[in-house]
Amino acid sequence: MPEQPVPGQPVRARLVDVARAAGVSKATVSKVLNGRRDLSVRPETRRRVHEAAEALEYRPHSGARALAGAGTHALALLVPALANPTYVTIARGAYQRARELGYLSLLAEDFDGHEADESFNELVQAGRVDGLLIASARPGHPLLDALSRSRVPHVFLNRSVEGSGRNVTMDVARSSVTALDHLHSLGHRAVGHVAGPPGIAPSEVRKQAFLRHAEELGLSAAPVASGDFTEDGGVSATLELLRPADGAGRPPVTAIYTSSLAQAIGAMAAIRDLGLRIPEDISVIGNDDLPVAGHLHPPLTTVAMPLYELGTAAVDALVATIEGGTTGDVVVPTEPRLVLRRSTAGPGGSP
Repeated sequence: MPEQPVPGQPVRARLVDVARAAGVSKATVSKVLNGRRDLSVRPETRRRVHEAAEALEYRPHSGARALAGAGTHALALLVPALANPTYVTIARGAYQRARELGYLSLLAEDFDGHEADESFNELVQAGRVDGLLIASARPGHPLLDALSRSRVPHVFLNRSVEGSGRNVTMDVARSSVTALDHLHSLGHRAVGHVAGPPGIAPSEVRKQAFLRHAEELGLSAAPVASGDFTEDGGVSATLELLRPADGAGRPPVTAIYTSSLAQAIGAMAAIRDLGLRIPEDISVIGNDDLPVAGHLHPPLTTVAMPLYELGTAAVDALVATIEGGTTGDVVVPTEPRLVLRRSTAGPGGSP
């Protein structure tokens, strides 16, 4: 007969007290009270544990729980901007995979003026999350310094932090090759690229791959303009690419490849504002494929990247780290895929 709590006795309950009262092991109590979805623990056993914990007024110390590694089975995902549609698919993949592994996932937005590093530190110090998925790691971000001084399990996804050994990325260089091969096959020889902000690793890799492959294809012009991964960033960079070149050196751009879907939407707006037509005057191809791309005017040709798979791979790598394993850098093996729509054609609109 399991020992029962004595009415009126001073409550100084520990995990072992709850285990003794419920007639189970400390490990079982830990699983139940930390919300782990372990099918080996029967519903009746869970009920006994919760009743014993309530009777003993057991309250685990969150800091001690975090230090002891008991785990909360919760992960936090930091994204640069919820307005960026790319991260909707990444977050969905991360959420689904976390759920399959028995983890909850929390979402946080990192934007200027918001101390994301403090928010994440608070979550970890309070024992509320077991690890961090970081899709926002701008150069010089204070979070990077905080993580270098902590032992918090974390991985970077869709971002590369050199030397971290925790990067989960896609083959973004192949996306540039796929886009350029398509435009070159249509007859374009002056192709502009709307790159992401300088200093962000995937953006730099994509840009360098664009310039390298443009040279291999013998393009007569391959200008690059940088902008935020937003519609406004696409507008400003596109206007720069389409601005008449000084003198007679550079031929006019007839096609544009953007680093994000949001930039492509901005590029299309900028082209129309200049009185130009898509694709008759300027072809546009965007990076990443989401349902909205098929509903633009005209429907946007895209390079579909494995965003969902990126989210799932990041969770797999983080959970492996939490459980004491080592993963190293991970590149999602799925190849970019061209999704043909009506925003690309040959120069002058030829099929």
